[in-house]
Amino acid sequence: MIETPTHISTHLDGPLHFVSNGRDIASISLEELCGEGVIVDVSDEVGEWDIIKPEHITKKMRVKEGDILIIHTGFHKYSIESKTADEEKYMCRHPGPYLEFAQWALEMKLKWIGVDCGSADHPMNGAIRNLRPDLKQEFEKKIGKPVLEVFPEENYHLMHTKLFPKGLIHVENIGGEIEKLLNKRLFIGCFPMKIKDGEAAPCRVVAFLNR
Repeated sequence: MIETPTHISTHLDGPLHFVSNGRDIASISLEELCGEGVIVDVSDEVGEWDIIKPEHITKKMRVKEGDILIIHTGFHKYSIESKTADEEKYMCRHPGPYLEFAQWALEMKLKWIGVDCGSADHPMNGAIRNLRPDLKQEFEKKIGKPVLEVFPEENYHLMHTKLFPKGLIHVENIGGEIEKLLNKRLFIGCFPMKIKDGEAAPCRVVAFLNR
């Protein structure tokens, strides 16, 4: 028997994570998790708490309908296994997408999305804004607006709540050798532990060269 948290290290959030009648991890086929895609470096465009927009992606790489999209923010360098580990930066200060990006991702019928940070959602559009009121105040001071004006409640956690019911799921905490593959088109695969009734699972994300 294996006992493990499901949201640990690189992991796939399955439909059941945010959809009550969604499929579990064991029900997702390899055909759905493997395919052509791009790994796009936006680390020179966005930093702490910035909002990732479609043009940050499209100015670097051509994205095709049905692609797998992995976003490199550079924040994986703050993950716990890194020599430059900084848990607060990794989990609470990373950049993240918002409504414009989510709408574009659905229009592009992306297969799945991957990120190299603690969440696919902007940290101020999730639980962090409630768990860390000190950071919420710092964010509001930085942008000169209340959090709820930037990220209203109706779009709370939207990369999960708005995309998962449409079948667009994501992988969080990607790292490893991602920097060797920036701004490349590749054949990409996600290989999760096939957990029956699991709403998420640790996984490996692999890029196949010279396929």
